[in-house]
Amino acid sequence: MDVSSVLSLLQTAAELGLISSLTVLSLFLSYSMLNVCDLSTDGCFTLGAVVGAMVAASGHPLLSIPAAMCAGILSGFITAFLQTKMGIDSLLAGIIVNTGLYSINIAVMGNTSLVNLNFTETIFTKVKAALENTPLAGQYKLVIAAVAVLLVVLFLSFFLKTNLGLALRATGNNPDMVRSSSINTSKIIIIGLCISNSFTALSGCLLAQSQGSANIDMGTGMVTIALASLLIGGILFSKRKSVAVRAVCAVLGAVIFRLVYTAALRFNMPAYMLKLVSSVIVIIAISAPYLKKQFPKIKRRLELRRKKEAA
Repeated sequence: MDVSSVLSLLQTAAELGLISSLTVLSLFLSYSMLNVCDLSTDGCFTLGAVVGAMVAASGHPLLSIPAAMCAGILSGFITAFLQTKMGIDSLLAGIIVNTGLYSINIAVMGNTSLVNLNFTETIFTKVKAALENTPLAGQYKLVIAAVAVLLVVLFLSFFLKTNLGLALRATGNNPDMVRSSSINTSKIIIIGLCISNSFTALSGCLLAQSQGSANIDMGTGMVTIALASLLIGGILFSKRKSVAVRAVCAVLGAVIFRLVYTAALRFNMPAYMLKLVSSVIVIIAISAPYLKKQFPKIKRRLELRRKKEAA
């Protein structure tokens, strides 16, 4: 593999990693901060992709991003409403919404499973034209993804330090204490899931316009990938770091995941093996914290065994 191939590999991994990191940041807010495992992520990701694609195809590429994010907010509101007002468990609420979104996404696409954007003006084609004849002409996808991630990280860094953000973090840590302080935890959960799902929809919107198409299955497995990326980022740095550092680590985790995934593609691995690669990465990411805690115990056992054998 020559230098140009390596650079192309790194750029592709960075582009896809940054775009998918928006979903990771969504789970960073809902899972790490609010302590709610939102299983509607797959459907919400596809919802953002198809809404953004349809709005762009109608001739409004700039409106596709806010439209997708609004769709994500609506999805998050429904999930939170089922959880807080209907008494449905958070995991089950996410599964119900995810299932319902499949039909909604098909309906949004006009009763088809694929929307082609190759001949449609998108936010990417606009930025590509704007950066023409500049040093960044070939990195327009990377520029868009980096700007989107930067804005979301800055928003989270600011939001989670406000009174509302602190209440959200407290709700995730100790909801009973928050209720005793006369804070409406249902309202906090609704706001948190609305914000987090808007990030997920934004991620889907950017990916669809980046690859030039949106299909009904493009969000499949995103919640697993995002959780794995979040855990990979958590391994890199201590959880006691600031919110901004933890958010950046989540982004790095997504890039690392995509780098491994893209490397597997470049080694001519059969397409049917890619799901296995994803599963292995997820297993390593999830089990790493546990194995890290067990390592000192294993080390001590080996030392004791070595001493007994020496005696």
